[in-house]
Amino acid sequence: MNADQPARPANIGNIVAINQGRRPLTTGMPSAPALALAAFEDLHGRGLPVLDTRSTAAFGVGHIPGAYHVPLTHAEFEQRVGWVMPPDAPMLLVLDRDADVGRALRALAFVGLDGRVEGCLKRGMGAWVAAGRPMATLPQITVHQLRDRLAADRGLRALDVREISEWNAGHIDDARYMNYKQLGDRLGDLGLAPGDPVAVVCAAGTRSSTACSMLEMRGYRNLHNVTGGMTAWAAAGLPMVDAAGCAVGSRAR
Repeated sequence: MNADQPARPANIGNIVAINQGRRPLTTGMPSAPALALAAFEDLHGRGLPVLDTRSTAAFGVGHIPGAYHVPLTHAEFEQRVGWVMPPDAPMLLVLDRDADVGRALRALAFVGLDGRVEGCLKRGMGAWVAAGRPMATLPQITVHQLRDRLAADRGLRALDVREISEWNAGHIDDARYMNYKQLGDRLGDLGLAPGDPVAVVCAAGTRSSTACSMLEMRGYRNLHNVTGGMTAWAAAGLPMVDAAGCAVGSRAR
């Protein structure tokens, strides 16, 4: 009966609890402390997950190992945070600028997540880098580089993490598919080993970066984010197939 119904909204349990009065809704200006590096590391060491809200490029250059990535500048920021962050878990933020904390918390308040923010890293990655703490990187790959590497059959696998409607409309032939929202629960269905080279693609390179962060924390260590995503792939005139395996644009009208 529910097979054709849209997916439940992200963080639906929290939203329902707010609507029923079982959890408070922030009505004023939400706030969270700016944490010095030592305090931030202490909380992170106790198991609090880190949400990196910087740009895809900044995350790729260097980030805290194991951090989730959802760019604050994206229009669906709070919804995507609700999809990927562990349910009911407190979290720590890494921002591009300390002044961005208000914007992040106001967005998260729309889905009742602002109260779970224990604090943000004061001076962000600048403080982390200055202290010589370890960083992870996420290599970026262009659609032309991806095309060439796939053609050379060097073991690289393409993983498409868009919505199923986007996949059906056109995707890279032989790519694997899994919506980024499902990576936490169904990762074993992909048939990919943690050491396999994987290029992750979405529409423009943002959801794929989020997906890479989720894969990284689950032990995958040979990841590439496809810049420009399938939008760039299509603009470059590179081949795609639809849900039936037919070349996009080749079917009789």
